[in-house]
Amino acid sequence: MRRVQTSGPGARFRADGLKFKRDGAQGVNYVVYRHMPLRFYNTYSQRLEQFQPQDGRRVRMYTCGPTVYHYVHIGNFRTFAFQDVLRRTLRARGFELDHVMNITDVEDKIIRGAMERGLSLDDYTRQYTEAFLEDSANLRLEQPERLVFATHHIGDMVRMIEGLSEKQHTYSSEGSVYFRIGSFPEYGRLSKINLAGNIAGARVDVDEYEKDDARDFVLWKARKPGEPGWDSSLGCGRPGWHIECSVMAMKYLGETIDIHTGGVDLVFPHHENEIAQSEAYTGKRFVRYWLHAEHLMVEGQKMSKSLGNFFTLRDIIERGYSPDAIRYLLISAPYRKQLNFTFDGLKAAATSIERLRNFMLRLNNARLGAGANPEFEARTDTARRDFDAGLDDDLNTADALAAVFEYIRDANTAMDTGAFREGNLAGAQAFLQQFDAVFDVLKPLVREDALSDAEIEARVADRTAAKKAKDFARADAIRAELLQQGIVLEDTRDGVRWKRK
Repeated sequence: MRRVQTSGPGARFRADGLKFKRDGAQGVNYVVYRHMPLRFYNTYSQRLEQFQPQDGRRVRMYTCGPTVYHYVHIGNFRTFAFQDVLRRTLRARGFELDHVMNITDVEDKIIRGAMERGLSLDDYTRQYTEAFLEDSANLRLEQPERLVFATHHIGDMVRMIEGLSEKQHTYSSEGSVYFRIGSFPEYGRLSKINLAGNIAGARVDVDEYEKDDARDFVLWKARKPGEPGWDSSLGCGRPGWHIECSVMAMKYLGETIDIHTGGVDLVFPHHENEIAQSEAYTGKRFVRYWLHAEHLMVEGQKMSKSLGNFFTLRDIIERGYSPDAIRYLLISAPYRKQLNFTFDGLKAAATSIERLRNFMLRLNNARLGAGANPEFEARTDTARRDFDAGLDDDLNTADALAAVFEYIRDANTAMDTGAFREGNLAGAQAFLQQFDAVFDVLKPLVREDALSDAEIEARVADRTAAKKAKDFARADAIRAELLQQGIVLEDTRDGVRWKRK
């Protein structure tokens, strides 16, 4: 963390965006900061770019959501957690969000699974859609402004394919319609794929195919025996995977959107194909900023069922780990760096959350000296600036967390020595709120049947009264009863404080 000191009166903005004021009474300089520009690494340009939406303060953002053929695994949730940090950071900077996430509810794997189990697409996908939303809520992932389903937009997809055909970007074969990538000269700009080995006229009929195997891709798939299908001007069939996202993104966000997010595994072919069909259709730039999250490794290896390290969120919770610890671990590393998921890392995440919550409790219950220490006010301002600077630098959550924990260390030391006073409390609490508006781990999730704060306070008061009456058996029974409810009591020199586990 870089700390900045200055001297002398007369506040000025420096080149790095900091502004300093002088407290005349104390003769101490303190920071009044403003945000540096928010910057993101754009996969398309392969460089950091200052973010500015095309429409003032409104951000049009599209997220590739889950393909609901199974429970979503933690690798996918690493990407969704990054998108949650992105949402919260944008809103903290004063932007208005119009965020669309799709649910892919028709696709090769879904059709195979539904047919194997003898279920309709709706019945098969509903259970996994509901599970995804439940898991997202457990991880405190904010829902986008719009959650849209592929099967609700079949007519829109047909119309776009017809438009592409009118512009000579497609051809038909055996009842299916394909996009001719040779008709789009800029194909490969996102993934930087080399098309030298592409075979003219070669095509791929499946929704997913091998990396670096650039071929004409399917837009509309002719119905096969036993498969679901939709009657249309293109024949009876169903859309290919890639056309789905283009249609839903443009329908709700317009022909050019600000941010498109996903995992790095989607860069090719999915996002490359989205660009080709969208820009061929509109003649306009499809996405201004492409943001991609790196892979999640498990114990240093790629996650796979064959290695036995394939985990859903539910698998990990069943092992006794909290969703809060999982959330913290998933967002603790910058999104463009591979994250190694380990169970030791989960334990460390739980310890970090405990440290954060203990500091919050100490602030809420501390008995402090009167007045304010201007030097510690300056320390708080520096911490807030460093926290924001980390997030402004392409969502560098590691730097943001470092700012928080260094501040907690200094604040605890200041409280121990009496240098932290009543007048410093509001700034410290505001900093914690600033942190939690993005990371959202300070307050445990409360079950519907859990005790309310008022009920806990009443039982704590009963325990205190029992101790004063020297009824220690009653006091111990109340402590044990609260512990069974997940409430931990701590007797401190400042009185009794409690927290939820």
